[in-house]
Amino acid sequence: MFYWFLKWIAIGPVLRIVFRPVVEGAHHVPEEGAAILASNHLSYADWLFMPLTLPRRVTFVAKAEYFTTPGLKGWFQRKFFSGSGQVPIDRSGASAAEGALSAAKRILDQGELFGIYPEGTRSHDGKLYRGKTGVARLALETGVPVIPVAVLGTDVVAPPGKKFGTFTRPGVRFGRPLDFSRYEGMENDRYILRSITDEIMYEIMRLSGQEYVDQYAARAKEESKRLEKEAKDAKAATVDEGQAERRKAS
Repeated sequence: MFYWFLKWIAIGPVLRIVFRPVVEGAHHVPEEGAAILASNHLSYADWLFMPLTLPRRVTFVAKAEYFTTPGLKGWFQRKFFSGSGQVPIDRSGASAAEGALSAAKRILDQGELFGIYPEGTRSHDGKLYRGKTGVARLALETGVPVIPVAVLGTDVVAPPGKKFGTFTRPGVRFGRPLDFSRYEGMENDRYILRSITDEIMYEIMRLSGQEYVDQYAARAKEESKRLEKEAKDAKAATVDEGQAERRKAS
């Protein structure tokens, strides 16, 4: 009930009036029955704008900390995330992937829409990164179609790592459903899982127009941070050397 309150009364109308998101291909999403919505991930605002464009509820998994914070803040946070279509998952342990898979199966078994970000984390530079094979395993084990989705402009509205963005009209593009029933019973074949995942990511790339990088987003993000740190250290070292030279000259 709270989900529909947020979508149609509290938050949804404001987002529609202010940002006027552009929607393409929404007819590819079935009016009823289970389906996986596999999307790129540019911003934390993605999970607001993508479901906003559909009349049906879309459920995602979210980190368990959003549901376990104590106190009054924790109560409001828990109510908001649970009511806005999120289910908790502990991402700290080795079984995180299995926990997310189980939660997704429960949602799909109920004939609902499940949203997933195959990249696993937000893109730090707007590029599309290699997908994790959990989406392929989920598709094969449930037998439901995968609908590729591209969100556009959310990284301008809410840039990663920044408090404020700039105004733009976000876009959401839904691609044709992908059927992987030809691979039935092959959910334990890692080559098949990789092939399916790459096919999904290709469709997302085609819809979004993003540059594709055959590297996991988390690793690329770590590499970017390392290079930034090395650059800062080198700059600091150069400044220190210059100051030392000036002291000698004086």
